Amino acid sequence: MKFARRSKLFLDDAKVKNFITCFKDKQFLAFFFKQLQLNRSGRYQDAFPYLSPCGREHNFVRCDDRPIVFTHLLRGQAGEQLLSYCGGGDRLVVGFEPEKLVMFPENGRVYHPAPQKAGGVGLVKSALAFELSPSFEYSQGAGGPPTHFRWQGKRYALTNELVQLIRSNSSA
Repeated sequence: MKFARRSKLFLDDAKVKNFITCFKDKQFLAFFFKQLQLNRSGRYQDAFPYLSPCGREHNFVRCDDRPIVFTHLLRGQAGEQLLSYCGGGDRLVVGFEPEKLVMFPENGRVYHPAPQKAGGVGLVKSALAFELSPSFEYSQGAGGPPTHFRWQGKRYALTNELVQLIRSNSSA
């Protein structure tokens, strides 16, 4: 059984969870997170809402918020912007969709669409969210949620389409 925390992956029974005890091999992380899905196995679903199958083995996963954590913004080979996740570098990426960023009002965290089979929502790591934060615009005033995002000379209206998905999933 595995535990994802702060965009790191650990064995659940690791007594100390830090950089030394986390998984770091990019090939393993890419395989593990590409297999990640909602746990519909009928086993340990309450304690471990996600699983990553590997042949006959089931790696049950739990996390503090979301198992997909976006850590870096990369440029793809065609010049497109990509979000890298879970330590996989360019092996684990989704296209960056600025208009779909959500600053969730209940916790102030920033989220972005993630692979559907892993729940459809990923958390933007705090350091990356901090880098992106100057691009948020607040048309309703500083007390309201952001309404727009400026990126590479374009102004995007935020869709907030992930808000309901985040609220409907109890792990947020």
